[in-house]
Amino acid sequence: MTQPNILIFMVDQLNGTLFPDGPADWLHAPNLKALVARSTRFKNCYTASPLCAPGRASFMSGLLPSRSRVYDNAAEFTSDIPTYAHHLRRAGYQTCLSGKMHFVGPDQMHGFEERLTTDIYPADFGWTPDYRKPGERIDWWYHNMGSVTGSGIAETSNQMEYDDEVAHHARAKIYDLARGNDDRPWALTVSFTHPHDPYVARKKYWDLYEGCEHLLPEVPAMDYEDQDNHSKRIFDANDWRSFDISEDDIRRSRRAYFANISYLDDKIGEIMEALESTKQEAIIMFVSDHGDMLGERGLWFKMSFFEGSSRVPLMIASSNMEPGLIEAPVSNIDVAPTLCELAGVSMEEIMPWVEGESLVHLGQGGKRTSPVAMEYTAEASYAPMVSLRQGKWKYNRCALDPDQLFDLKNDPHELTNQAENPAHADTLARLSAMADERWNLDQFDANIRESQARRWVVYEALRNGNYYPWDYQPLQKASERYMRNHMDLDTVEERARFPRGE
Repeated sequence: MTQPNILIFMVDQLNGTLFPDGPADWLHAPNLKALVARSTRFKNCYTASPLCAPGRASFMSGLLPSRSRVYDNAAEFTSDIPTYAHHLRRAGYQTCLSGKMHFVGPDQMHGFEERLTTDIYPADFGWTPDYRKPGERIDWWYHNMGSVTGSGIAETSNQMEYDDEVAHHARAKIYDLARGNDDRPWALTVSFTHPHDPYVARKKYWDLYEGCEHLLPEVPAMDYEDQDNHSKRIFDANDWRSFDISEDDIRRSRRAYFANISYLDDKIGEIMEALESTKQEAIIMFVSDHGDMLGERGLWFKMSFFEGSSRVPLMIASSNMEPGLIEAPVSNIDVAPTLCELAGVSMEEIMPWVEGESLVHLGQGGKRTSPVAMEYTAEASYAPMVSLRQGKWKYNRCALDPDQLFDLKNDPHELTNQAENPAHADTLARLSAMADERWNLDQFDANIRESQARRWVVYEALRNGNYYPWDYQPLQKASERYMRNHMDLDTVEERARFPRGE
């Protein structure tokens, strides 16, 4: 069997409700829409955890945070956890990452043979939450609503500079792979930070959404007193009392967010053009780490099990999977086993401990009935939150809060909690029993608190005296680039050209 090349596009904080079957019709995303036609699309794909580092560690490993121990954005992803990059590399693949993966800890590779950029976020323990101090905001890294009030047009930003670099290096790598200097199959992960806030966009993309009919959320802001308990904690963590959010702020923020989807579409198009012009073939995957509430109910960003935050797009273009729409709930923890099956790589040695399931059979007419699980254990939570999605139902549990049960078929905006409805007592009991079997919440809580306490000690200790950061430093061997005097000029030019000259 010839092992296929693999190209993975990961984006950050992309609301899956905007991708009911690929990008919504009104989104300006021609490159992603072209990918739809040859992809298996998963309408109801969920993050393992609605936050960057936990969601990404789960995406790479097939483990929920309770197993990976990546509880939040400052929890170490330990080197002994195999990722899809390890599995593929072990089987003979070149594995490469261009962009963000928010690895925390001294291992900044996690199976990638090569990283083309540094990360956009810090690799240390400085963003550790503290369950011992409920309600305390950590001002220097917690989200606040300034991303909403400060939204609008910008021709460059920290995030744009980063994603421009990610796309540039990924495109260059595609050309380098085409030269054939390494005959191994390749797996390239291109991971962008957009459309993650701040909500600012270049004017050329901003202008695409002049007169857009979707600049206000379908569910308007609710009063603080009418929110569920966890949403109140999110409001408090986001320092909502310090900001007066106007309708114009909401319109600008959503417009910039949509504009940045179009910006990403252009970047993906550049990379796809390089792939196609060099006549290379690859499995293509498009996925996000988590979503964004985008003002629904007055909530922004993520950190919630509501659909806007927890649902993500997932599309896979592979000759082993039929194009079409799959409605069964799936998870981004299913990515690692899916990629391995598509590549013909065995995960048998560790499969008893992997929680993700391959999705290949769903693209071949198969069925799935097992529930999708989510966990959230970071800022705005002071006890672990867990969720199960099965069929039309979503069940949320936290020791601090009343249970939630939502009928997503008849109540897609999750406005009516059915947990106290006698008509659905059997459903509640069934999902509650599933949660009992899967989670020991007391032990989960104790593990999180131990991890947080340890990390606060280590972080504060390492900030005293000389400090050696873990942030990834891309290696560029200048003496091996372009033309140098230890190289033969004819050989350099011939090897660098694609296609080769006569």
